[in-house]
Amino acid sequence: MTGVVRPEVDAEAEVTAAGSRVSVSTRVERSGDTAIVVRPSSGEFVDQQVVRVGDRVQVFWREGAAGWALPADVSTVERGIAPRWHLTVAGPAEETQRREAVRARVARPVTLRVNGADLEAQSLDLSEAGTRVVVEAYGNPPLAGTRLAVVLQVEDGALTCAAEVVRQQTRGSRWQLSLHFVDLPENEQDRLRRRVFQALREERAGRTED
Repeated sequence: MTGVVRPEVDAEAEVTAAGSRVSVSTRVERSGDTAIVVRPSSGEFVDQQVVRVGDRVQVFWREGAAGWALPADVSTVERGIAPRWHLTVAGPAEETQRREAVRARVARPVTLRVNGADLEAQSLDLSEAGTRVVVEAYGNPPLAGTRLAVVLQVEDGALTCAAEVVRQQTRGSRWQLSLHFVDLPENEQDRLRRRVFQALREERAGRTED
C-alpha cells in the first residue's frame, strides 16, 4: 500500500540514516507533501552528527495499528538549543511491518568487557535494539564492529548479552559508545521496550508539569 501518507504534527517518529543501526527518536514539527521537519528528542545526537546534509534517511512512525516508512533526504540540520532536521521527501510512504526500536533517555549502570577489563559505564539512552553509553577510556578504543560483553542493570533484573560497537567517539578522557545488541531474545527485547516506554511516559509527564 502506497500513497501520500505523512506523520501528523507532534507525532513521534524514528529517523534512521541509510546504512546505520542508530535510530533517533524525534517529534514531528511540520509535515507536508514534500518536506518534513523533525526535532530530535536528545541533543547529544546532534553533536555526534548522526545525520548530515545530503544523507538518505528512513522515517518510521505509527498511525493506529499501522506502521509507515518514508524515504527522505536531509536538506538542513539546525543545531543549538532547539535542533531540527529538515527532510525532503524522496518517495512514497509504504506500510511496513517493521517494529520500531523506540529510544528514550534511560540512565542505568552498565558493565562492559573492554580490552580484557570490566569497565563501569552509564547508559545515556536505551532501546530494545541497543544503548548508548559513556565510559572512562581504557587502552585503545573499540572499533566499529567490535563485540563486547555487556551487563545492563535494569530495575527488574540485570540484562547480560553481547553487543556490537556501532560508533565510538572520544570526548576528553571518556568514550561514548553506540552499541547494538546481538541476538537478544524476544522476551528480553520486550522487557527493554517496557522500560523505554516507561521513560517516555515520565518524560512527557515532566514536560506537562513544566
